[in-house]
Amino acid sequence: MTQPARTELLAALTEERLSVRGFVDLLQQEQKLLMENSTDPLTLLAEQKSARAFQLNKLAEARHRLLLTCIPEPTAAAILAWFKGNSAEGLAIWQEIRVLADQASQINRINGELIQMKLRHNQQLLGALSRAVNQANLYGSNGQASFSTGSGRSLGSV
Repeated sequence: MTQPARTELLAALTEERLSVRGFVDLLQQEQKLLMENSTDPLTLLAEQKSARAFQLNKLAEARHRLLLTCIPEPTAAAILAWFKGNSAEGLAIWQEIRVLADQASQINRINGELIQMKLRHNQQLLGALSRAVNQANLYGSNGQASFSTGSGRSLGSV
């Protein structure tokens, strides 16, 4: 690999590392909001996450193309071996990217579990409210009182 190509690869790795760090930060913000039950900001955060994920995919594709110039089959082991033999700086950045990606995956999994727990809780709450409404059945579909005390008279009748 030529020096300009190596410089380009290091620049691409540095940009990817920065982007993965930002993604981890967004996931941590999401987790904090989920734990605080602060749902309003989650919509904006979801848009930011989508944009960041799109950017990460583009950066990973660019890195992959650059690695193909020096590694015929860029598997994780081949990339690691190439960096060990050719670029200590690249190796450090690559290892950090891998650690950050693992961290992002773990946080994302936990956030998914938190969301599922909240969904189950909301569904249980909605079910309880729905049952309470059906049992009370104070008003019919026509908006008229239909509560019955068992005497056959509706609520408010003499």
